[in-house]
Amino acid sequence: MRLFRLAKIIGVFHTYGLDEFVLRDSPSRFLRAIGWLLGKRSFSDSRGARLRMALEALGPIFVKFGQVLSTRPDLIPPDIAEELSKLQDRVPPFPAEDVRRVMEAEYGKKVEERFAQFDWKPVASASIAQVHFAQIQIKVDNAGATHGSTVESRDVAVKVLRPNILPVIDSDIALLRVLAGWVEKFSADGRRLKPREVVAEFDNYLHDELDLVREAANCSQLRRNFEGSHLLYMPEVYWDWCEKSVMVMERLYATPVNQIEALREKGVDIKKLARDGVEIFFTQVFRDGFFHADMHPGNIAVRTEAPHVGQYVGMDFGIVGTLTDNDRRYLAENFLAFFRRDYRRVAMAHIESGWVPKDTRPDELENAVRSVCEPIFARPLADISFGKVLMRLFSVSRRFNVEIQPQLVLLQKTLLNVEGLGRQLDPYLDLWATAQPFLEKWMRDQVGPDAVMKRLTEQGPYLSSALPQVPRLIHQALERYNAPPPPPAPQPILSGWATFWLAVIAICMMAILATLWIPILLD
Repeated sequence: MRLFRLAKIIGVFHTYGLDEFVLRDSPSRFLRAIGWLLGKRSFSDSRGARLRMALEALGPIFVKFGQVLSTRPDLIPPDIAEELSKLQDRVPPFPAEDVRRVMEAEYGKKVEERFAQFDWKPVASASIAQVHFAQIQIKVDNAGATHGSTVESRDVAVKVLRPNILPVIDSDIALLRVLAGWVEKFSADGRRLKPREVVAEFDNYLHDELDLVREAANCSQLRRNFEGSHLLYMPEVYWDWCEKSVMVMERLYATPVNQIEALREKGVDIKKLARDGVEIFFTQVFRDGFFHADMHPGNIAVRTEAPHVGQYVGMDFGIVGTLTDNDRRYLAENFLAFFRRDYRRVAMAHIESGWVPKDTRPDELENAVRSVCEPIFARPLADISFGKVLMRLFSVSRRFNVEIQPQLVLLQKTLLNVEGLGRQLDPYLDLWATAQPFLEKWMRDQVGPDAVMKRLTEQGPYLSSALPQVPRLIHQALERYNAPPPPPAPQPILSGWATFWLAVIAICMMAILATLWIPILLD
């Protein structure tokens, strides 16, 4: 079966001309000869578009692989990364019998015993799971807390994993490893692109997505971060109904964000919506260090009922990114330096953060950054794509051996999504002007007196336990400083290698003497 699947993959790649990447550039004369025999073909579509269509033809796992690959512009050319970012899951739903089997295996009960009502017709279907609407009965008290005495009905969305998806994933990933090995062995650029590392990353990512409890935890964290916000609303997770293959959350009534005319008819301020999207992104990144990393239009909707008109709603929380305090500080410095055209500061921020080797010459990196950024500043700010600027910087960074961190690549991919969405809502959106005041305020908050007091408060428990030990530690340090130096360790007369060779010579001398004296003694 695996051989048939491999034959299909090779056939699809040949149909879309992707075999030429390997055959024409291969260091192997044999493979180049095969490419010559097959002949050179011309295609009207770009190489990125052909790769995207080939992955769509191979099915959902390969589509998902292309989506993950689009997040690695540090490894693939920008034109291919941009084309792969257009991939969307378009997968037929699986039947109601399979939905029932998965859910009852998780709950150990009939679906009708866990849900007051369940709609067996799916409302969305993707490569890993599909979604159904349902209704549950939940106990609440007068204050709205659960597990009280009053029973209320809640409308929910139920996400169910595809049955038997793990063997399919493992089989296709095994074939991807084989193809990656071929590319790495026979393609001139194979070793630089590290295809086997990309497949390994994809393997980890897919297996994480197979655990819906993890996704529910991501949703719960994002909801807590935006509690009471007028900008973004995250659905409530009903943990008593969540299992590894089933996730149950609040059903949200909202309009997809790409239905712009429908939103405008319902009174939504579209330009404000575009600016709010930018603010939500930078709030997640810099305030929380925890961000939704799959913010394409299919995962975002907008509420239109009063008093929540224009409030964003998030969906699908399988991919999130996290940033450390150092990452956030250096990112903010980089962004602000870009705004001010301070390329020296950009170079120094890269070196100080460890994103480039410490021996990198700041002036060389500064000149490289200037060559990327300066040409775009001749254009109106509204015409500048910040995401594409970062992609060009990733390309330049290869020269300086920049170690691209996974969380920063997720950030860049999310910024592309946010920027694309913002421009779709408002073609004249000035992302830079919208973000700059937010970043400047955030930087002031980080270095101001309130930030110092916050850090002292956070470190209070540690300081309270460490401060009493300070006098003893100082006393021990002074004693070590005043103590006489220890006597030098006796040095061997001969070094280790000298001793070794002396032993070899002694053994050889003994062997020579033995060959001379043994015959004499025997006589």
